[in-house]
Amino acid sequence: MPLRSMTGFAQVRGQVNAQLAFALSLKSVNHRFLDLHFRLPSDTDSLEMKLRRLLKEKLARGHVEVTLSLDYSSANGVAFNRQLVGAYVQAFRSAADEFGVTGEPDLNVVLRMPGAMDSGAERAGAELEAAVMACVEEALARLNEMREEEGRGIGQELRDRMRHLEKAGVGVEGHRSAILRGYAERLQSRMQEMLGAQIDKERILQEAAVLVDRSDIQEEMVRLNTHVKHFLGLLDQGGEVGKKLDFLLQEMNREANTLLSKTSGLAGEALKVTEMGLLMKSEIEKSREQVQNLE
Repeated sequence: MPLRSMTGFAQVRGQVNAQLAFALSLKSVNHRFLDLHFRLPSDTDSLEMKLRRLLKEKLARGHVEVTLSLDYSSANGVAFNRQLVGAYVQAFRSAADEFGVTGEPDLNVVLRMPGAMDSGAERAGAELEAAVMACVEEALARLNEMREEEGRGIGQELRDRMRHLEKAGVGVEGHRSAILRGYAERLQSRMQEMLGAQIDKERILQEAAVLVDRSDIQEEMVRLNTHVKHFLGLLDQGGEVGKKLDFLLQEMNREANTLLSKTSGLAGEALKVTEMGLLMKSEIEKSREQVQNLE
């Protein structure tokens, strides 16, 4: 399955009968999990449950808004609930007579009561539900087509950034000897200070061991290169890999931070390693911004 962005939009239109048509819209943006929101006419609970079940099967992540709009081609498309409205008007007038209050019921208030207006969805019933479910697969296909198109663009950008990381890693390896020379000079200076102060040899060996350990960036570079290869492999694999890619980028950032901490305070040619380390962090952060939008 190809890479998919979590951003997309699709709309399909359908006809229920000669008087009733509809438009079904799907809009998705990025989200850590699958977050479904429905805007459907009243009395369509059964339809919502079926749509929710299907979307959970077809989508893995994203904030998805599902909107169903009805379109009537006759004046009889929208009606009011005569029984409910009549009962309210009768109750209003009975209360006015009983308590000696003058006035007439406000229809604007009455018609806003739940159930007062018959949108036509409940009258269409199973017919509307069947028509919508027949079109939802097409809407999902269009949505995923748009998400896959954007996913291809994101995938290409991520591959470019991984190449930049690999190039920076090669540069760091090229300056590794300069890093070792820098630490050797610091070690020599430190040893001279200790010998001048008549510090024992055991202390000198301890200081040397600490500095040598700090100078070793090979382990960080090996792990970073391994993460990059794994990252590219997941891009080739495709599918729902957004969370895995984000985790790998976090690990890459950790290695870049360790690299910078081990080379801090060095001067001369070793400063180029710091520049490359900062470039690495920039590429990783830009990659994370893109990965946040992958399913």
